[in-house]
Amino acid sequence: MKVLLQTIIIMQNGITPKKLMSNTGSNGEALSAFSRLAPFIQEYIYTHGWTELRSVQIEACRVIFETDAHLLLAAGTASGKTEAAFLPVITLLYEKPATSIGVLYIGPIKALINDQFERLNDLLKEADIPVCSWHGDVTRSRKEIFLKDPRGILQITPESLESLLINKKAPELTRLFSDLRFIIIDEIHAFMGSDRGTQILCQLSRLSKYVKQPPRRIGLSATLGDYSSAEDWLRCETDRPVITPEVKSNQRKVHLAVEHFYIGEQKKPGFCASYRYIFDRTKSRKCLIFTNNRTETEAAIANLRQIAADEGHPDIYHVHHGSIAAKLRQAAEEAMRESDAPAVTAATVTLEMGIDIGQLERVIQLDAPFSVSSFLQRLGRTGRRGAPADMRFVCTENELLGEESLPERMPWQLLQCIAIIQLYLEERWIEPIRPIQYPLSLLYHQTMSILAAMGELSPAELAAQVLTLPPFGAISSEDYKQLLHYLISLDHMQETEQNKLIIGTTGEKIVRSFQFYAVFSDTKEYVVRDDSMEIGTIILPPPIGQRLTLAGRTWEVIDMEPKARTLWVKQVEGIANSAWRSRSSSNIHTKILTRMRQVLLEDVEYSYLQKGAKERLKAARQLARINEIDRSNIILLEDRAYCIFPWMGTVAYRTLERWLNFFGREALNIRSIGGASPYFMTVKLGKGKNESFPDELVKLCQKKISALDLVGEAEAPKLQKYDEFIPNNLLRKAFAFDYLDVVEVRANIRSW
Repeated sequence: MKVLLQTIIIMQNGITPKKLMSNTGSNGEALSAFSRLAPFIQEYIYTHGWTELRSVQIEACRVIFETDAHLLLAAGTASGKTEAAFLPVITLLYEKPATSIGVLYIGPIKALINDQFERLNDLLKEADIPVCSWHGDVTRSRKEIFLKDPRGILQITPESLESLLINKKAPELTRLFSDLRFIIIDEIHAFMGSDRGTQILCQLSRLSKYVKQPPRRIGLSATLGDYSSAEDWLRCETDRPVITPEVKSNQRKVHLAVEHFYIGEQKKPGFCASYRYIFDRTKSRKCLIFTNNRTETEAAIANLRQIAADEGHPDIYHVHHGSIAAKLRQAAEEAMRESDAPAVTAATVTLEMGIDIGQLERVIQLDAPFSVSSFLQRLGRTGRRGAPADMRFVCTENELLGEESLPERMPWQLLQCIAIIQLYLEERWIEPIRPIQYPLSLLYHQTMSILAAMGELSPAELAAQVLTLPPFGAISSEDYKQLLHYLISLDHMQETEQNKLIIGTTGEKIVRSFQFYAVFSDTKEYVVRDDSMEIGTIILPPPIGQRLTLAGRTWEVIDMEPKARTLWVKQVEGIANSAWRSRSSSNIHTKILTRMRQVLLEDVEYSYLQKGAKERLKAARQLARINEIDRSNIILLEDRAYCIFPWMGTVAYRTLERWLNFFGREALNIRSIGGASPYFMTVKLGKGKNESFPDELVKLCQKKISALDLVGEAEAPKLQKYDEFIPNNLLRKAFAFDYLDVVEVRANIRSW
């Protein structure tokens, strides 16, 4: 079926290409920016055949050269943001060399840093400006060479920066950073609202003690819904304004297509219609396949590879996620960069970032992404160099057997996919960042990090160092005192005879581990090896003789070394089922659920839906009308069994579920609560409350209770890496404030 085009405006492309040498009309700004750049950069631009400076690059030059403000660059993937940040910054560093590290670049992943390292090295060949990448894969010798003469640009992950702050003493840190001019934070949308983002704010605050003048900050992001919150995050603890230039953009043609498939019992590898569809639309092309978890990524490539083998097509398939060995991930990236050869790589969020993977022809999204932001990031990977973007969605659903309840007959992935697309097409809406009020795991981490770096401090001195860090504004001195007492009881800290605090014996083991530098959870995994080659890692290894899928291939376990946590395998034919534990849960915003309801109830035809998706949506709408879903959020399924359609996001859904569990079981005679978050909730009642249940539920959720009332006294929600070292009452408070929202639930239920 021919795919219809949907034309949308995306803030990604620069201005229409115009010759730099022209000095007429609006090109005056481009020529002015170009002439201000360092001579070797001008030469680089000429030799690489650039015919333009893009809008984002011109605006960045204006802000960096003409103001003293921080800079936020929000533009699409492949819009030239990285060059926009570095070209004027390197010019200033060239004109007035720094006596220490002049530019600190913080990137979210090692692959992105490596990619930028290659690009910068190419640019700086003719200038005396060294660039050093610094993360776990960089050799110690390279790091030591840089430390002897710290100049130029340091590219680093938050984890490696934490290591520097712990292990280098104040004089050494002053030598490294005293003349720091710029801090560039890439992909800031990936940091904001996360533990790593709050860790960076702590690190910037700690670095400020060692610099002569507060450095300017530059934030780079592809997708932002709320510029003001991003600006607040970027300027945190500084008195400089943040300038966010308006980047000119052209209308961009986007090929959007959404198809739906039922998944039944797979009779043979590659038999599944959804994989057949994907294979036909990716063969002999350069394509990325995005999935929402590692299990789906592995299954997709294993099935596509099997279809290709059965039909005599070449093996052009790769897998890219956090459990794949670095060499295999790099091989996938290199294959995608090869200009002429076809390649298909399935990935999770690891390839959402701005890693250069060349000219993609198409992006496939398997099932709906969790957010509009993720949709835009993935869309931005295709359609470079003026070509239309091409993104196909493949929504799947278990085959209906006729025994399913009403909510189980709804195509939730299809509805979510359409809602996400429509929210951007109609409103240009992107999820706002939900701030973390009580980052207790990070509080532990920064407390131990600062104490390890300083050697010893009094409780008051430690509190002054920690509680003044930006993320901890909501932490009271009493709460912090309680934490310190608790850590002393665990031997993570010890009191000296002089009433000072030092790292305790137990705490020393934690702090001195390289795993301490990361604030995200790290699971001890088994390394999977074939002969001498590392393939990747897996958390739960199957027993000897069993099979697993990794890197899109099937392996049989032939030996295991538990002490070395190593699994020895050999490649075999066929496809095995492997499951990876989800390392993070993604919250779906209430606005997406609200728009999903509208999709279900409105009578609009979406031009990008293909035949199967159109038919499935039509059937779902008929089902909704028959069951009068438009009239009520609470539907009677059968005697004493109700379905609640909250049409609220993950946080509000979680809150409602707890509300019913804590206050509804007795008051409403609830016997069980089930469902699928955040789409629907099923409630089974005892005798006596059947007819009045909808009204009683609404009344119950209008009662004035606090979020703390929805956390049991015996609960100790351990969700983050270091929560096990936090007193239980503080964990309950953090969970109530950061993971529940009674205000939103109450506000939404008023309309029921």
